[in-house]
Amino acid sequence: MITVWYPARRDAEAPATPYATPGLGPAFDTFAGSLGIPAGSVDWAGIGTHTTVGAPVAHAARRLPVVLYTPGRLNPRFLDTSVAAELASHGYAVVAVDHTYESLAVEFPDGRVITPALALAGELSPQVMKAAVDCRVADLRFVLDQLRLLARGGIPDSDDRTLPAGLGAALDLGSVGVFGHSLGGTAAAEVMRLDRGISAGAVLEGPLGYGPDDPELFAPVTHTGLRQPFLLAGSSYTPELPFTHTHVPAWQALWKNSTSWKRDLWTARARHQSYSDFQVLIPALAAHFGTPPPTVVAAMIGDIDPVSFTGARRAYLTAFFDQSLKHRRRPLLDNPTPHLPDVTRIN
Repeated sequence: MITVWYPARRDAEAPATPYATPGLGPAFDTFAGSLGIPAGSVDWAGIGTHTTVGAPVAHAARRLPVVLYTPGRLNPRFLDTSVAAELASHGYAVVAVDHTYESLAVEFPDGRVITPALALAGELSPQVMKAAVDCRVADLRFVLDQLRLLARGGIPDSDDRTLPAGLGAALDLGSVGVFGHSLGGTAAAEVMRLDRGISAGAVLEGPLGYGPDDPELFAPVTHTGLRQPFLLAGSSYTPELPFTHTHVPAWQALWKNSTSWKRDLWTARARHQSYSDFQVLIPALAAHFGTPPPTVVAAMIGDIDPVSFTGARRAYLTAFFDQSLKHRRRPLLDNPTPHLPDVTRIN
């Protein structure tokens, strides 16, 4: 299952997109339970977005660069809608990929809901971790092949359903990027290593390895390096443990072995799930239900202002793909700005 975000015609009449599909409620109640929220209290499909379903693609002077998104382990494909919709508004087609049997739940159009395979639901061994990354890379390459079919006029939908008008013709598959969070960040780096047709990528706190800080468990990309531009973005597991290329051995190896343009951005007050929509969802749920313990919230998303940091993530990822895929220089990547004070460039 994938979702494609793209700039739509302003005059098009189309239904609003729900944040999640209806069948995912029970799976997301498991997450809500970890925050102390009773099952059935949240209407996940009732959460609104600033998007519509099936609208024709907006007419544009140039085709849309394509950006793939691969989420963190167990996270669904729509868990960075805030960034995907922002990129689409700047003239990108953003393709978010669900990794079936690994995502918390994947709902198909026929109503089937697939939950994680047992080996992927708990603590991962290095062998399972590697298998999960390899499967994600295969998923991403398959999706790219299907997008190429779509661009040639084919219909890659499994049930031959009609897709939004103008979508295939609007895609520029000579200009492809990728970004991923956590396990998805490792997959993003690995698919760049294997597919030089991907021109740039961003690793959002991806471990780039399959276990503890043992070079034998580092992902192959850390040894080969990358030739395409890439962006690293990290937070702090704790205030004393910055996730940067100067502190994380696997990131350090990738940085050292890569010959391409690169940047490393660090946000001290963020935490691992800050690089997803959890950054805004958790405070909203906490404000409504008042149940999550502050320590749980802090461990997941830190104490950073959610609106400010979501704006920063949008700004930096848009600037990175503008520079890498549209070849438009973006000074934000070179110089700090007082408008986004929480993000630090690590040289």
